[in-house]
Amino acid sequence: MLQLNKLAFIGGGNIATALIGGLVARGFPGARIAVADPNATQCQKLAKEYGIAAGGDLELAVRAADVIVLAVKPQLMRAVAATLRALLSSPPPSPHPLLVSVAAGITHASLRTWYGASVPIVRTMPNRPALIGVGATGLYAPPGVADAQRDCAEAIMAAVGATVWVDHETQIDTVTAVSGSGPAYFFLLMEAIEAAARDLGLPAEVARVLTLQTALGAAQMAGQSTETLASLRDQVTSKGGTTAAALAVLDQADLRGIVARAVRAAEQRSAELAAEFGGA
Repeated sequence: MLQLNKLAFIGGGNIATALIGGLVARGFPGARIAVADPNATQCQKLAKEYGIAAGGDLELAVRAADVIVLAVKPQLMRAVAATLRALLSSPPPSPHPLLVSVAAGITHASLRTWYGASVPIVRTMPNRPALIGVGATGLYAPPGVADAQRDCAEAIMAAVGATVWVDHETQIDTVTAVSGSGPAYFFLLMEAIEAAARDLGLPAEVARVLTLQTALGAAQMAGQSTETLASLRDQVTSKGGTTAAALAVLDQADLRGIVARAVRAAEQRSAELAAEFGGA
């Protein structure tokens, strides 16, 4: 990353801001970052906070960039590609800059059609906790993308949390269903636990603190442990105890089956959205 002469972002919204903040915090010079975004207020904010070049001129932002992060909404990606492809091909840079897409639902096939088969492209799927630096991002690149380019894309996304690679692009739909949509599943569970605690008589603030801290503690224990989730669950569950009574109710309600069906539905919807947004 430190060997990059210039890193450009097309779009200066939430995920771009999080990535820029994470990269600068890790020592990447803000002077080597450029952003193109039509929102003048956002550009001024980014320039002031991180010492980067930010403005509405897309051509200026991408000029001489080694890597370009495509951080616009999916429905805008095709229009951006039409403009950016012309800039990248006249005169053609040598070598082509690496393109890193963070747009949900835009397939590599569509990106390759829009930008040309010779342009190296990495597709990524970050999730919302990336906005506070604790995200999970899935990455996919076809065989033609060099190892150094893969490493570079991973280093950029690692600025906002954990990263994983998938071997097949269709697995990005599963990543979307698990980590992209996943925070909402946990928010729903926490919401239900908090409501149950209030119904049983705990003050609202007490219910909230206990729910959130328990979720945080469980996640941190799982992250720091080498044991399986099933083993950790068993350690909390005494035979005939309170936890066993609660888990019996969840088992009777087929919680595992419900979760499996929910994740499968999210995966299928991700594939449908990819067809809607990414049609070449």
